[in-house]
Amino acid sequence: MKEKVALLRCASYDVDIIEEKIKEGFSLLGGEKYIKDLIPFGSKVLLKPNLLSVEEENSPVVTNHAFFEAVVRVIKDYTDNLIFGDSPGFGSSEKAAQKAGLMDVAKRYGVGFDPFTEKVSAELKEAILVKNWDVAKVAYEADVLISLPKLKTHGMMYFTGAVKNQFGCVPGTQKALWHTRMNNGDNFSKMLLDLNKLVETDFAIMDGIIAMEGNGPKSGTPKKMDSIIMGESLTAVDSTALGLIGYEDPREVPQYRIAHEFSWGKVLPEDILILGESLDEMKAKDFKKIRRTNEIFGNSNGMKFIKNLIAPYPKLLHEKCISCNRCYEVCPEKPRVIEMVEKNGKSVPVFDKNTCIRCFCCQELCPVGALEVGETLLGKMIYK
Repeated sequence: MKEKVALLRCASYDVDIIEEKIKEGFSLLGGEKYIKDLIPFGSKVLLKPNLLSVEEENSPVVTNHAFFEAVVRVIKDYTDNLIFGDSPGFGSSEKAAQKAGLMDVAKRYGVGFDPFTEKVSAELKEAILVKNWDVAKVAYEADVLISLPKLKTHGMMYFTGAVKNQFGCVPGTQKALWHTRMNNGDNFSKMLLDLNKLVETDFAIMDGIIAMEGNGPKSGTPKKMDSIIMGESLTAVDSTALGLIGYEDPREVPQYRIAHEFSWGKVLPEDILILGESLDEMKAKDFKKIRRTNEIFGNSNGMKFIKNLIAPYPKLLHEKCISCNRCYEVCPEKPRVIEMVEKNGKSVPVFDKNTCIRCFCCQELCPVGALEVGETLLGKMIYK
């Protein structure tokens, strides 16, 4: 049976319009009965937005406050126990929620907030890779978890959406440890799938009204996509988003290739029924993707030299660097990878490509976009 996904056209962040579109999406998926089955009476519902870092209101880096408000309006009709939360890659979750405007929305509607600092140890017996976890207690114990991802590019994983969004359920600095442990795209993908199974993510409503292309997930360019994507299958929601931004085969992106290989969720377009708008009519014609660079040489120590010749790497834009040291602070492999050195009158990072694990945490969290995903000449030739 095909997995159903609702694809909706929405051209603005007008709360009333978004609310009606989300209601339309639920109607396409099955209406009132569908929502009541998703949210049984008395359920504790957790909304998980993307709050990557402390960003201004209306920033394309985070789930938009108007989008969040529209979701709250719809879901509040089905539960009196609604909370939201996230754990940013850098900075305070409370400050991130406040600055992005989500905290004000929550206060107006009586929605609780959890900073994801209290954790619980849990075991996932039927794991692809990771059995033992420390995750945010509220995410593990919520009756219903609804993910509110932002459609964006991503330096390490090429794309971040409904599957990747739950990495925020890993509290604070523990994210860096996971980058060290899962230091290649395939293992990181397996970890993400296991994490979603552990917290039992129930549904996703993707904010693709204004997406991010290019040097995402923080320093890319806003891209008007006018889209909302909804569904129970995280992989089907993400696969639809990938189709919108120009991926003919979702398996070009590691987490969906792994999901397909392990039958974790529906990935291929022929296995997904898109309700509402036509994907072909909504496709972006010029979306700037993160360059595709699969790890064709594997991960053995013996292949490090070859991998360094072709693998993408954190590339410094010297003129943008403000010498804030954040890249050094967030690097999970410090001090082996980054050294801050004086160059042309300011302190800038110098990277050791032999020890860099290509997690791109530095690129992801640079506050001024001074790092991007660089490509070697040989890598460009192979993946052109």
